[in-house]
Amino acid sequence: MAKKNKIEKDNESLPTKDEVKMFEILYPMIEGDLEEIRELSKKKQDEPLNKFKVEIINKKLEKAKSILKNEPTIEFLELLDKETLPTNSDAVLQITQFINALNNFRNKFYVKKGGIDFGLDVPYHEWETEK
Repeated sequence: MAKKNKIEKDNESLPTKDEVKMFEILYPMIEGDLEEIRELSKKKQDEPLNKFKVEIINKKLEKAKSILKNEPTIEFLELLDKETLPTNSDAVLQITQFINALNNFRNKFYVKKGGIDFGLDVPYHEWETEK
């Protein structure tokens, strides 16, 4: 409960509604990228990604970084290097870090609420955003 009060008092740390919308668009896409690269890594872990894949993935990771800009995890998040082209296994590691940071973001701001529905207390989740 104390955490919730801190978040409400510190509006600068709350995400905007636009950031939440972007999160909801990006998260499944980045998760899909991770699964694709993970499959490639199982077959050829030391093979580098091609430049096209790196650019497409980085476009999403850049947006994710902008959502996570106020989070402590931001200092550990690096885009895929389009010059040296990471191996499949390196890309899995980097994208997994983004997924974990996004999960932390969701756990922090997508909070459980209570509500009355037909006389029953029915919990639900709702994003905490800037007012």
